[in-house]
Amino acid sequence: MDIRYPLSNDTWGKEELDALESVISSGQFTMGKQVAAAEQAVAAYFGSRYAVMSSSGSAANLLAVASMVYSGKLARGDEILVPAVSWSTTYFPLEQMGLKMRLVDIDPETLNMDLSKIDDAVTEQTKAVFAVNLLGNPNDFNRMLAFCHEHGFLLMEDNCESMGAEFEKKKAGTFGIFGTLSTFYSHHLCTMEGGFTLTDDEELYHYMLSVRAHGWTRNLPDHSSLHIKNRDPFYESFCFVTPGFNLRPLEIEGALGQEQLKKLDGFLQQRRENAAYFKNKIGKDKRFYMQSETGSSSWFGFALVLREADTAQRDRFVAHLRARGIETRPIVAGNFARQPVFRRLNATVAGRLDGADYIHHNGFFVGNHSMDMRNRIDYLWEVLQEIS
Repeated sequence: MDIRYPLSNDTWGKEELDALESVISSGQFTMGKQVAAAEQAVAAYFGSRYAVMSSSGSAANLLAVASMVYSGKLARGDEILVPAVSWSTTYFPLEQMGLKMRLVDIDPETLNMDLSKIDDAVTEQTKAVFAVNLLGNPNDFNRMLAFCHEHGFLLMEDNCESMGAEFEKKKAGTFGIFGTLSTFYSHHLCTMEGGFTLTDDEELYHYMLSVRAHGWTRNLPDHSSLHIKNRDPFYESFCFVTPGFNLRPLEIEGALGQEQLKKLDGFLQQRRENAAYFKNKIGKDKRFYMQSETGSSSWFGFALVLREADTAQRDRFVAHLRARGIETRPIVAGNFARQPVFRRLNATVAGRLDGADYIHHNGFFVGNHSMDMRNRIDYLWEVLQEIS
């Protein structure tokens, strides 16, 4: 059987191509009505008061963290608890905004922060938790919120890999003061590049509107507590109220987002059907275990971890799969404390990172798609059996 198994699939159809043509014909390419409409649609879908679109999921994290600092909800030097396994742009905005990170080990079964170790990670400087829902899998937010409430900590969510995931019928990304989403090509929805930040906090929302576009006042509502606008628009053209960035999305991305969102429920259903088939089929190979689901995962991808530690064997699997047309990746960035950049970060480690180390050395993941994958999963099974 000669089948390619890529990490992701193309989810565009005629609707997306028509949306592209519509924006091109309009002559309006920078952030405008299409972005605003996408924000309204995303906020409604997730049940949030506000959604702010930005140029990527990474930008959504930077936008949210910067707005937390500029609004005074966090102060430079505050310590944030983060899981030891995530993507780089969970961590980098914290560093860039002068916050301190404290890495907490992950549960090697769920791949999310190990909540049995979180209490011991707290220091006098701890002010918040930046929870990451990894590879589609939500955290146990009953325990997470109880922990934050007990200590008076803020909860923030990086939900960039887990659009559509739910915990007790509430959508991941809506449990904290903010939650971020990514619409990069390989994610649940594709707007080429793009991301959203969800929040119910009006003040934080206003800060994000300003920080996203240079820190100016132009995009603020007329009666924002952040700034009282001059009635003469000339004075508001280049009026800056907070430090900012240019994290704005394009109109094309806003238009694509609206069309893709209409298809999200179908994509999620298919991903979950693929996951059920994957677990039943690949689960027969007792050399591996798979990510344990918390709540209802949206199954970004499928992690495979060797039951018996053997990095050399993991590497042999990866090389053989690659040779047979099956794309693989590490489980996100692995144990981030082992990344060369870690020495440049203002970060400490809370105890041992045994779970993060285990998946770092003994795990990999393959893709999940928004289409029926039974033939690709069957092919993966055949290829895995070729390796002794």
